Amino acid sequence: MLNNTYGYVRVSTRDQHEDRQIAAMLDFGVAVENITVEKLSGKDFQRPLYQELIDSLGSGDVLVVKSIDRFGRNYDEIIQQWGLLTKERDIAIVVLDMPLLDTREGRDLTGKLIADIVLQVLSYVAQVERENIRQRQAEGIAAAKARGVKFGRRRIELPESFLELAELWRNGAVTASAASEALGISRRTFMNRIQELAFPL
Repeated sequence: MLNNTYGYVRVSTRDQHEDRQIAAMLDFGVAVENITVEKLSGKDFQRPLYQELIDSLGSGDVLVVKSIDRFGRNYDEIIQQWGLLTKERDIAIVVLDMPLLDTREGRDLTGKLIADIVLQVLSYVAQVERENIRQRQAEGIAAAKARGVKFGRRRIELPESFLELAELWRNGAVTASAASEALGISRRTFMNRIQELAFPL
């Protein structure tokens, strides 16, 4: 395998593992130093490490990805990016999970046509799956809220002495900073609760 072959590995979150993608790259013959690993969503191509890799590629170089959804998950942007790399910059792309998506030399007109059709279908599927994931997340959050599950930061429980100190603050006997320190909360939390309880400011 020539040293102008590069692998791009992407996972969406830091909890996901890239081991299988890297193993596939190595099996294909990509040198370990030519593999870029990025942990970002595939919603678009504004990914720093991807952009850095692409900027470093030249005519005749080969970009290898494990599957089309590792390349991206936005239909229009996948098609646009694919055309930019393969047609305008003469960079070949190999999708390991789909042998038809291999734009290296030796493809006849029919082969290129089939590759274009497969690319459009798989790109569409990648975007639909991303939208389905977002919908499932939204439905899950809505169902959890309906069950009374609270989201966001946990509300700080106030000590019993809060009302007493709030009254002292209102009368000018203590400062907000002193009261919040005595309560073990931040001054901002103290003032927020004062407003919530409609104490005159």
